[in-house]
Amino acid sequence: MSSYAFVTSSSSMIAAVLIAMAVLAAVESWIPLHPRDRQNRAHVVPNLALTLITFWTNLVFNVALVTVLVRIEPGGFGLLPRLGLQPATTTLLVVLGLDFAFYVTHRAMHDIGLFWRFHSVHHSDRSVDVTTTIRQHPGESVIRYAFLSVAAVVLGATPGAFAVYRVWSVLAGLLEHSNVRLPLSVDNALALLISTPNFHKVHHLREPERYDTNFGNCFSLFDRLFATCTPAEEGTSVTCGVRDLDAARLQTTAGLLALPFRRGPVTEGAIASSRVG
Repeated sequence: MSSYAFVTSSSSMIAAVLIAMAVLAAVESWIPLHPRDRQNRAHVVPNLALTLITFWTNLVFNVALVTVLVRIEPGGFGLLPRLGLQPATTTLLVVLGLDFAFYVTHRAMHDIGLFWRFHSVHHSDRSVDVTTTIRQHPGESVIRYAFLSVAAVVLGATPGAFAVYRVWSVLAGLLEHSNVRLPLSVDNALALLISTPNFHKVHHLREPERYDTNFGNCFSLFDRLFATCTPAEEGTSVTCGVRDLDAARLQTTAGLLALPFRRGPVTEGAIASSRVG
């Protein structure tokens, strides 16, 4: 896959993501995990605004990274090209490797105070649903792609394998954030492998000891390996968000974009309430 092919296919990818969001939103209205309330209505506009911003920032970073991968591919740079594996096996290992990079990045955004300032924009949503998925500050995109780019280059990911990972990652994110009620037995069974709605809702709970667990995106494997896994059944709680970030003025599009740069007790209190210092 060339950089040009990636760019030309990006509009189709964005359209597919929007369609998937619409389908999951319809399912949410049919079998919601938590009833919709006034907060759900209030967060739609800022969530979708940040989603559109993130689409464009991610497109720029994706194209830049794919351009690098296209350039290094002929020389066989990176770990995986040296192994001589079948393309399907290589792609699966790229997905696993980049999902591990996501896990490391996600933990870093909770452990490092500066990173948390940007990531708290995502966590401050009190009504987690499919529109929360790409509710990200542009600064968070910079952090994520810094880690992701290093991992992709070290692995020697092909542009095609990287594209598979990005599609998989986005669809997994939509599913895990969706406000969909699955039978607990089904959710628990699926959570042995992937990040499910209940499994990831634990990560959005208001208590720091909960939102410092269940970091995984595509898979739950790394949470289990590194002892950051909390049982999925705890995700049925409705107490999502971050303490001290509930004020209406902070939950507008402008307020969320300004949030990482605010001084005073609101932002500092949020950071101090977790273990990130």
